[in-house]
Amino acid sequence: MRYFITGTAGFIGFHLARRLLEDGHSVVGFDGMTPYYDVRLKEARQAALTQFPAFSGHIAILEERRNLDDAVDAAAPEVIVHLAAQAGVRYSLENPDAYIQSNLVGSWHVLEAARRIGCRHLLLASTSSVYGANETIPFRETDRADEPLTIYAATKKGMEAMAHSHSHLYKLPTTVFRFFTVYGPWGRPDMALFKFTKGILDGREIDIYGQGQMSRDFTYIDDLVEGIVRLSAIAPSEDNRVREPIGVDTLSKVAPYRVVNIGGGQPQQLMNFVDTLEETLGQTAPHKMLPMQKGDVPLTYAAPDLLQALTGFKPEVGLEEGVRHFVDWYRANF
Repeated sequence: MRYFITGTAGFIGFHLARRLLEDGHSVVGFDGMTPYYDVRLKEARQAALTQFPAFSGHIAILEERRNLDDAVDAAAPEVIVHLAAQAGVRYSLENPDAYIQSNLVGSWHVLEAARRIGCRHLLLASTSSVYGANETIPFRETDRADEPLTIYAATKKGMEAMAHSHSHLYKLPTTVFRFFTVYGPWGRPDMALFKFTKGILDGREIDIYGQGQMSRDFTYIDDLVEGIVRLSAIAPSEDNRVREPIGVDTLSKVAPYRVVNIGGGQPQQLMNFVDTLEETLGQTAPHKMLPMQKGDVPLTYAAPDLLQALTGFKPEVGLEEGVRHFVDWYRANF
């Protein structure tokens, strides 16, 4: 298959592209190499992908529509996976304009490019953050998700809404997947695992928000990629509407459009996460216990029923194994 992936120099995009290339597919990547974090890490990911003959990459931002259109036209992909975004919940409090431009304007350009070439399947990355103030546990795709707590979450929810109307108007098969606290090798330096690891090894005090009482449905990167790969082969249609369990499917009644969680449904308390990391490193650090930050939620918890019904898969890599893989990678590279 021919895949076009936005964000191939990013954490998730890199892993997805590498998996597809290893499976024998061809991948065209598109990434803006924005300096939200150290560009050298993005360049290293991109360099690893260029070792595959079936990979080619474009460096440009999604907001520059002509560059995106030219790249998509040349690639003529059967599947488009849109992963590029301005990431980071907390950074959206400091620089909201970046989220509007990338996550809304940029995503609109991807929608239009997919429509214009008539690809078989468009997949878009959303986030558990869209559940916002939702108090129903676990988070199900059929729950209301109209009370976002950050601009980041709001832009992702806005992207979902645009994608649904677009899918309805142009009959473009579209899957939106919501991911939950993804971690693993090649992860972003602004994420907790990377920051905690560096702080512990440097012998510095590490900041733990929410007094350590927050819980997250941690998803190892290989599990997320497995979910995306399996979903990419299931373009939404009435032919694959899930009848059992009753009431779990989000297939639209008016569009070939579906929303799917990719999470294991096994939330872990933050302090368990820190303890596991310290045990793996064989080293501890002082903890600075802080209140929850603005925009944070106390718990994320995925219901994996729809993912399982569609693909026969749900994330399974345990915290100890996933943290160990990250630590091995970190020690080898830093």
